Amino acid sequence: MPPMAGSSTDRAFYFDLSSPDAWLAAECVLSVVPQPCEWIPVSMPFEPAWRCAEEGLSYREDVERRAQALGLQTVKWPDPFPFDSDFAQRAAMYLKGGGKTVGYVLAAFRQAFNGGKSLELPENVMIAAAAVETHPRALLVGTDTQGTKRRLTEATETARERGVVEVPALWDEERGVLQGEAALASLTAAATA
Repeated sequence: MPPMAGSSTDRAFYFDLSSPDAWLAAECVLSVVPQPCEWIPVSMPFEPAWRCAEEGLSYREDVERRAQALGLQTVKWPDPFPFDSDFAQRAAMYLKGGGKTVGYVLAAFRQAFNGGKSLELPENVMIAAAAVETHPRALLVGTDTQGTKRRLTEATETARERGVVEVPALWDEERGVLQGEAALASLTAAATA
């Protein structure tokens, strides 16, 4: 598979900030995935296909149990959930250019799933970006450029070419892709071992 333009590693972690599973995976990546590992935002929003309200409740309880097993703060669900992550993902791509991806992403995930703040609202994204010393005005301008939007689209296309159809996903040049529940299970098992 072709390397992503500008990619400097043979390993990548793909995420969308709307996904609680991607949040749990992100909390493990730095400690269990061999480094370097490039963190790459993609447009693959969390779109659950729950058949009933009980399935949604069961999913939330599962996320809460996994977070507790990882020693994370208590889960507080954002409203709305799921939320539109387009702006937050563009912010991740913009901040990637300055080497601030990991700090921003962890702050944004925690803002959403520990703080209960929807990343659909720009002000909540700006709070996460402040954690990596990014001025709100710079963030608003940077997320609205055609270059940022194009890079996010290209990253999503490259991920799909690599076989990624859901997040979280780990891609390794030698081993291929591990995604969704399999990626999360692998990361959380390693983190709690």
